[in-house]
Amino acid sequence: MARQRQLYVFAHLPDPESAQKRFVPAGLLTLNQDEGAAAANSLASTFAYGTRYLDRPGAFELDPVSLSLTDKAGVRSKNLFPANALSEFGGIRDAAPDAWGRRVIEARRKVPANSLSEADYLIEAGGDRVGALDVRASLDSPPAPAASDLHSLEYILQAVDAIEQGLPLPARLMHLLGAGASAGGARPKASVRDGQAGLWLAKFPSRSDAFDVARAEYCTLELARRCGLSVPEMRVLDIANHPVMLTRRFDRYWSEAGQPLPLETTPHDTRPTPGLLEGRLPFVSGLTLTGCSEFESRLKAYADLAHAMRKWTHSGTLRSNLEELFGRMVLNIFVSNDDDHLRNHGFVRDPRLAGWVLSPLYDVVPRPGIAHARSLHLEVGAQGKLATLDNALSNFIAFTPDRQRALAIIRRVWGEVRQWKTTFEEHGASGVLLDQLQSAFRTLEDICSPTLAKEIRQGTSQHF
Repeated sequence: MARQRQLYVFAHLPDPESAQKRFVPAGLLTLNQDEGAAAANSLASTFAYGTRYLDRPGAFELDPVSLSLTDKAGVRSKNLFPANALSEFGGIRDAAPDAWGRRVIEARRKVPANSLSEADYLIEAGGDRVGALDVRASLDSPPAPAASDLHSLEYILQAVDAIEQGLPLPARLMHLLGAGASAGGARPKASVRDGQAGLWLAKFPSRSDAFDVARAEYCTLELARRCGLSVPEMRVLDIANHPVMLTRRFDRYWSEAGQPLPLETTPHDTRPTPGLLEGRLPFVSGLTLTGCSEFESRLKAYADLAHAMRKWTHSGTLRSNLEELFGRMVLNIFVSNDDDHLRNHGFVRDPRLAGWVLSPLYDVVPRPGIAHARSLHLEVGAQGKLATLDNALSNFIAFTPDRQRALAIIRRVWGEVRQWKTTFEEHGASGVLLDQLQSAFRTLEDICSPTLAKEIRQGTSQHF
């Protein structure tokens, strides 16, 4: 039997009267979902923007593909449907809890896995979820619990261990995990604030880890930074003899009340300072930007994401963003990161441009293996998912019109990756971890033809 639920979606906007930033009602989401085991396959959605929201200064689109505000008059007082006959609006789906967040909610509610409705998961993902949206049961529902602080990490680690073992979550630990993190997959995590009120995402070790994933991800992202890719601030802490990786939340920024963020200031590089207020950057995943479902994601290519970026992202950053995407694909080939699905590519709405731009890089972990031929999750080029540089170059035109530019990006990434051990050692990787990850890192000869390898070696890196 189908059940209809109506939820209120809130957006985080500056208040023109007080100059403060707060959640305001953005519209009404209606979900129709069958109850029982088949519920996950029976969801249908409609959304109607609130007329007051449409008139607010700074009102942004909740989903650039399905809920565009290019024509505000055209969406006023209308029920809107997800594009491409999808069951959910991607921009709202991205504000739902990820796989780990759902486990946290289920542990808190003491219910079996995947037994709640999508409406319940949306509501309980909480106010610290990724992006600038909140979902509540009513207009007067109170804000969700706030993030814990860094001093709580040891206790959060205990709560994580209980959930992973399927044990009851002790009442004294229940509030420490927030309301269920969103974005980031199935790894244990929680949002925490530092002593200056800056928001971080803490990732904890899992019982299923084959190696020190926290240190491996930290070092790989630092390697990506050296490759010229955009990476948020990170650190690794030892908590009760367990490595915990902290990533500064790139969907938050700090600015003066009532003042626009200066064009020369990158939002995620701002820091909490007396007199500044925290703002939230709207977030959508690559899954949303390409307008497809989770099932269709496995059939998509990096070129599909590039095509969507040409359609939906800000024109002023398009060239650099497309080159960055190409560089990320090349890095994934070199480090055997096959967890490059569309949810692991993100976009934020930049308040300086009032447009969508590629977010900093996240969730990149080398995957050791013995097979010579390897694949990525997304298609790379003319040879499908095959993780080779020849395949990447076969469709360079999707990212840059200049083949030499594409080659220069490859050379830049290769120049850093071939020294990966030095970077990892400088950032605290042990000899044991280096040995465990050795098979994940590919040499030039592993992933390209002799002709292309010669061309890469003989070329001169361009200045970036």
